[in-house]
Amino acid sequence: MTRNAIVELTEVTKIYEGKVMYRALNRLDFEVEEGEFVAVMGPSGSGKTTLLNLVSTIDVPTYGRLMINGIEPEVLKQNELALFRRRNLGFVFQDINLLRMLTVEENLVLPLTLDGLPVKEMEKRVTELANQLNLKHILDRRPDELSGGQAQRTAIGRALIHKPKIILADEPTGNLDSKSAKDVLELLSQINRTERTTVIMVTHDPIAASYCDRVLFIKDGEFFNEIYKDERRQTFFQRILNVLSLLGGNVNDLSSVRLP
Repeated sequence: MTRNAIVELTEVTKIYEGKVMYRALNRLDFEVEEGEFVAVMGPSGSGKTTLLNLVSTIDVPTYGRLMINGIEPEVLKQNELALFRRRNLGFVFQDINLLRMLTVEENLVLPLTLDGLPVKEMEKRVTELANQLNLKHILDRRPDELSGGQAQRTAIGRALIHKPKIILADEPTGNLDSKSAKDVLELLSQINRTERTTVIMVTHDPIAASYCDRVLFIKDGEFFNEIYKDERRQTFFQRILNVLSLLGGNVNDLSSVRLP
């Protein structure tokens, strides 16, 4: 395994059996370094979600090898896998998935109750995160009393509270207005920089991708291209658009997009 690679896929193929056999990923090599912020982009049906499902250990490769933080999740027993997932991975989704009957504070603390942490430690972590994510004034509110941006910040807090090594974000700005989306992306960037938390984000949004260190493009389940960030986000954003236009798919409407 290469030095500092926290996620490594080697020749990974994923086939779904059904009436028609479907090859979602084909011999994909993909590596993420510790502390990197990576976006995964591609047309619908390109294998982005399959890739995220494999890294999140929800699914296993048909062929090939997946390593996360030096461990092959496939060989773990069910209870070991649940523990591994809790210790290493945090999840942020487009559909924010907060529990409606719980307050912001109760939603935040939920992952820690599973680990049986002492109450004092839970309180300390909630206070730290509430300060960091600007949630202090809404801790006693329920999800239906929150704006989209507040709800997504709460979901990010819930993903962070057990201090995972990797955050997996699936279209985290998909349902947000542009101001809330910008706040969430700046927040993920800040966490990535200050905590050295690795972030892997699936997105169709070139503006979101321009916040990352690197963008991996996949097409028909295979590696298509990858590009690294520039000094200026504007030029990186433009290069992302250029690759998307080569990729095809629903990118015709992107030529008019401008970076805010």
